[in-house]
Amino acid sequence: MRAAVAACCLALAAGAAQAQLFADDDARKAILDLRARLAQAEEQSRARDAELNEQVQALRRNLLDMNSQLEAVRAEAARLRGSNEQLARDVSELQRRQRDLGQAVDDRLRKVEPQKVALDGREFNVDPDEKRQYEEAVAVLRSGDFDKANQAFTVFLARWPASGYVPSARYWQGNALYGKREYREAIAAFRAFLARAPDSERAGEAMLAIANSQAEMKDKPAARKTLEDLIRAHPKSEAAVAAKERLAALK
Repeated sequence: MRAAVAACCLALAAGAAQAQLFADDDARKAILDLRARLAQAEEQSRARDAELNEQVQALRRNLLDMNSQLEAVRAEAARLRGSNEQLARDVSELQRRQRDLGQAVDDRLRKVEPQKVALDGREFNVDPDEKRQYEEAVAVLRSGDFDKANQAFTVFLARWPASGYVPSARYWQGNALYGKREYREAIAAFRAFLARAPDSERAGEAMLAIANSQAEMKDKPAARKTLEDLIRAHPKSEAAVAAKERLAALK
């Protein structure tokens, strides 16, 4: 009986030991499997990290490339803006030069194109230089330099013998000669004026100047006749009023 019990106990112990052995194997397998899974998970994590790192690096490279492109675009925009500004300045300068050239052409044309003038009730065309020379001679006369004025009118008449200014030039030259007390020459100038412009509004004044010149030369008969002719020819003129006073003084 004891032997049977002992055998039974031994059988139970052997079964328990065998069961324990099986349990330990399962645990080891589970641990190994867990470790394998952890290792695989870590490997996968490292692979993902590496992939993410590569993606980050690629993004950084792309960002740097985009920044470089952006800077290049900005530089090009600045260059184009500068080019446009320079182009605008060039266009403005060309326009200014064109205006200056046009003005220069207009000025040159004005210097050579005939101009219409009105003088002593008459209209006629003159060259710009002709007009300038006549006006300069008149300005000299008005300054009181009779000798220089006479010379200026002599030069003018020699250069422009067919000018519409000739009658007026003769009249003013007569005044210059009268101012120089060259009465004979003054009379000749005034008569030349009357021959060219007998109907001029200055005709009465010219005749009065002739009479005054004759009086200064002590030729009273000639002076009286000229004054009488003046009164008959231009009875309503201011020169006629002065002629009557002068005629009364000569008697």
